[in-house]
Amino acid sequence: MLLSPITPERRKVVEIALDKIVPNPSQPRRIFSQAELDSLSESIRTNGLLQPILVRRKGFGYELIAGERRLRACRIAGLKTVSCIINDCDEKQSAIYAMLENLQRQDLQIFEEAEGLQRLIAEWGVTQEEAAARLGKSQSTLANKIRLLRIPPEQRKKITNANLTERHARALLRISDDQKRDLVLNEIIHKNLNVHQTDQLIDTLLTPVPEAELPKSRASHTFIVKDVRIFMNTINHAIDLMKKSGIQAVSHKNETDDYIECVVRIPKSRQA
Repeated sequence: MLLSPITPERRKVVEIALDKIVPNPSQPRRIFSQAELDSLSESIRTNGLLQPILVRRKGFGYELIAGERRLRACRIAGLKTVSCIINDCDEKQSAIYAMLENLQRQDLQIFEEAEGLQRLIAEWGVTQEEAAARLGKSQSTLANKIRLLRIPPEQRKKITNANLTERHARALLRISDDQKRDLVLNEIIHKNLNVHQTDQLIDTLLTPVPEAELPKSRASHTFIVKDVRIFMNTINHAIDLMKKSGIQAVSHKNETDDYIECVVRIPKSRQA
């Protein structure tokens, strides 16, 4: 589907009251940096809005097509009206404009970008290969980005909050089990591992130890060895958090050929 062009007659800039403009429900961006919004609003107070936002008529008002950050900054700046270009497109075209505008920016969060690409493919009704050609991306790049959506929402939130990269997320996808992936993710965040260290950790977890290199009495338990190490790291992380909270928890570990014994003592009083 081709988008209808914005003709010269429709490029006229008009001033529209801010309270007449409603958000675009198809806006792919969910996270906005307050510091960046404050900086942009200060610039708008000083220099005015240099680039109009794009809207379409809806009911007795207007719906935003593109320019969510500029619109928010104008509100922070205390403006009553905002410079706009009106594009009389339909709802589907508006959604595509919103996604394209954000996908062309470099600071779109990795999962927002993946969700935007997936919605764009659905709106266009095309294959990944066709969408990649329209967007000027390789099909493999597009597929790798959309594949990130296999990560559960709660883990996506942790990755975002920890400012981990797309390469971190792609490495985590090598772990198919959600619970194991969550344990590894916690360790990556706790130890502030870079991408190379993350790959090494996951390689260690996924590489089986040949049974010939293990005593026969332990060969049948090989499959849990690496998982246990991650569990122990999670316990250590929990103890560190308690200590930072003023709870003087202590742990003692005893390891034999048959088992690992871990005793954690948590005082009932917060006093040392």
